[in-house]
Amino acid sequence: MQLAVENVGLKIGDKEILRGVTHKFLEGKRTAIIGPNGAGKSTLLKILCLLNENFDGLVTLDDDDIKNIGRRKISQVMAILPQEREAPQDTTVRQLASFGRFPYRKIFSSTTNEDNAAVDWALQVTKMAGLENRQVATLSGGERQRAWLAMTLAQHPKILLLDEPTTYLDVAHQLEVMKIINAVNKNFAMTIIMVLHDINHARIFADEVLVIRNKKIFAAGVPEKILTADSVGKIFNVVADTFKNQRGESVIIPTDLKIH
Repeated sequence: MQLAVENVGLKIGDKEILRGVTHKFLEGKRTAIIGPNGAGKSTLLKILCLLNENFDGLVTLDDDDIKNIGRRKISQVMAILPQEREAPQDTTVRQLASFGRFPYRKIFSSTTNEDNAAVDWALQVTKMAGLENRQVATLSGGERQRAWLAMTLAQHPKILLLDEPTTYLDVAHQLEVMKIINAVNKNFAMTIIMVLHDINHARIFADEVLVIRNKKIFAAGVPEKILTADSVGKIFNVVADTFKNQRGESVIIPTDLKIH
């Protein structure tokens, strides 16, 4: 499904959070949203799925105003994994994943075979099937992140929104999560829109990059063209250099702060 924003802005009191954001997200592709802290990246993600409705402008899903689409329908099309989330202390991995089926259930209805199949699939894709009876609170950081990812995938969304999915993870678990996201996109043509802080993850794991800076779009396009040492320096106010990794790919490394 085609998700797009047109002239989207948001103010809280006198404080401007976003201004004039217009963009068509690539259907079935991976979009990385990057930018400095406070640029409005997470806010944009919440606007896309109506977790924040107090915006100006237009968000459309297949050319329909998202505000005219019921929340239940939106939840069947889009799933979001926010930065901050909590589950009851004794929740198991399977129970957490099953929460993703709520948009498909009627009030007081029991779990269906379709629900169970969706949860099984999500646990398998995230490599959590062997841990489904473990309490989420007892998991490692990487395992916990994959459990939450399983919950979003159990929704069977066409569009998956991820807010900093690798935060607080070590480099191995960061790559593990990114590879799962990559596989979901490749194997199931799921549109992925993710807020990332790691510049090189955006270069490696995205088909397009949307840069938010000073509350608006600074640049958008193919990662290799948008994320250069020069542009990264301008976006984050740093000095950056380009290096080649063992596979001959260019890697951008910030090396110093710019002095004003």
